[in-house]
Amino acid sequence: MTRALAILMTIWFWWALPAGAADLETAVFAGGCFWCMEHDLESLPGVVEVISGYSGGHVDNPTYRQVSSETTGHQEVVQVRFDPAQLRYSALLRSYWRNVDPVDGEGQFCDRGDSYRPVIFTADAAQAHEAEASAQAAALELGRRRSDLMVEMRNGERFWPAEDYHQNYAENNAVKYNFYRFSCGRDRRLDTVWGERARQSAAWTNPGKSE
Repeated sequence: MTRALAILMTIWFWWALPAGAADLETAVFAGGCFWCMEHDLESLPGVVEVISGYSGGHVDNPTYRQVSSETTGHQEVVQVRFDPAQLRYSALLRSYWRNVDPVDGEGQFCDRGDSYRPVIFTADAAQAHEAEASAQAAALELGRRRSDLMVEMRNGERFWPAEDYHQNYAENNAVKYNFYRFSCGRDRRLDTVWGERARQSAAWTNPGKSE
């Protein structure tokens, strides 16, 4: 390939991208069942894509069976690609917090074990700073000490997409999903923890902390 042709192909590639695609950012969260996290975050304005998967462990190309055996070190996670011009990372973090039980570090809701622990995987120092600020704001909103929150903050690690049948599970298997979510008590617990702000991305009730 000549240099001129390579340059032309590069120009065409960037011209062909959807507007703003090159500026998308990525966030990775563990918050219990990835079906639920995917469903709860994908409808936010500015979210382009949510993929269920695994991260944090030591096994390459893990399967659901391996991760659920609690031997891989992986958590069920979602990878969120979003447009920061429409959705700030700080607002995405608020939605994350209000969709988990942050005082439960042994799993989430009816799902127990290391693979269901809540974790925020940060991509860089800026995300790490915002994640910690959001934790402090969440603690204040809940009337808790920061040390009461069991959501772990970790540097991002490789993300492994889950099997195809896990993707868009709530949409593709609505009856099974809704039964699982209800029987697991996810929403009942969220309402107990967060009250009317459960599942919401509204500003924190303590102004000046993590916008």
